[in-house]
Amino acid sequence: MLFFTQCFGAVLDLIHLRFQHYKAKRVFSAAGQLVCVVNPTHSLKYVSNRHAVGQTSTEQGSLHSYHPPETVHDPQLIPCMCPLFSCQWEGHVEVVVSHLRQTHRINILHGAEIVFLATDMHLPAPTDWIIMHSCLGHHFLLVLRKQEKYEGHPQFFATMMLIGTPTQADNFTYRLELNRNQRRLKWEATPRSVLECIDSVISDGDCLVLNTSLAQLFSDNGSLAIGIAITASKVHTAEAEM
Repeated sequence: MLFFTQCFGAVLDLIHLRFQHYKAKRVFSAAGQLVCVVNPTHSLKYVSNRHAVGQTSTEQGSLHSYHPPETVHDPQLIPCMCPLFSCQWEGHVEVVVSHLRQTHRINILHGAEIVFLATDMHLPAPTDWIIMHSCLGHHFLLVLRKQEKYEGHPQFFATMMLIGTPTQADNFTYRLELNRNQRRLKWEATPRSVLECIDSVISDGDCLVLNTSLAQLFSDNGSLAIGIAITASKVHTAEAEM
């Protein structure tokens, strides 16, 4: 009976996911947009950080004095940009994409316009939805995060970051759009570079911010569809033509 219950539950989850995917494709097929169903991941980064802080406090209480040897840090190395895990990886910006794909299994979508369908919006914070978006010869990282900026008041934060330098990021504009029940909400901005910490982007509020009631207004059966469009600036387009 236990085995049957577990198998039946897995089948129901699969049917539910397939239904959501079919429903999203039916809604957005008229616009010719690619739909990606993104499942949530409970962020382990915060748990790891709290564990590390507690462990550090214990070590400080038991050890009197310790001075680690100084290491020379390469300024061109950047840490892992995946917000889901506390990853100690460092590397050059050119290999960030391969690291995210191979180590953290983050999918890549291709096309200038796509639909990001985040499922299970009711899950408690902190929760992340994340994909990579490839277009116009560059890779972008889209992160949707559910986080309690104030205790007991979860909010949703959505931002797009270019996997490249800030100078390269200035050449693009991204648009996030919510559209449901004859209501439309748009956020348009220049993407930030992955060289900047995503936590600082969220804390600064330089992204699309939704409170719970607003997110529920645009959600459908616990899923939130976000239309994504990326365009190049006129200067960047002219340079490409030359």
